[in-house]
Amino acid sequence: MRLLLQQRPDGREAPRFVQLTLQPDLLGGWALLRESGQTGGRSTLRREQFLDQASALAALEHARDAQLKRGFQLMYAEGTGAPK
Repeated sequence: MRLLLQQRPDGREAPRFVQLTLQPDLLGGWALLRESGQTGGRSTLRREQFLDQASALAALEHARDAQLKRGFQLMYAEGTGAPK
């Protein structure tokens, strides 16, 4: 599952983005990847591990809601049961 959120550009610099990706790992757990930065520039990648899909999905939804409150807009959602 993947979500891409982006802030509106203000005209002076490139818009900022946040990409949230939820994926299973090789040991039966789940990983939440958070990539953020400026479009066309440097980005940072953080990884969180979870034991089950339910807790990983809850963390993804919490991160999405926090970014929506900061003014980001959901641009793209992909995956089974992708939250709207």
